[in-house]
Amino acid sequence: MAMMAFELSAESAAEYEAELARLREEHRDLDDAIEALMQLAGGDRLQIQRLKKRKLALRDRISFLEDQLTPDIIA
Repeated sequence: MAMMAFELSAESAAEYEAELARLREEHRDLDDAIEALMQLAGGDRLQIQRLKKRKLALRDRISFLEDQLTPDIIA
C-alpha cells in the first residue's frame, strides 16, 4: 500500500512537537510509577499491567509522531 508524501505545515509540526514532548514526559512518569509499584512487596499486579499497557500505547503514538515529523528519504 503506497502512501502519498505530504509536508506538514509549520503549525501542525509545532502541534506534533508539543504532543511528542508531553507524551515522552508521560512515558517517563509511567516508568517511575511502574518501578515504584514493583518495589512494593504487595504491588498491585493489575495496576502494573495497566500502566505497562498504557506505556506501550504511548510508545506507539510517540513512534507515529516521530515518523510524521521525519521527512521520508527516497533511496
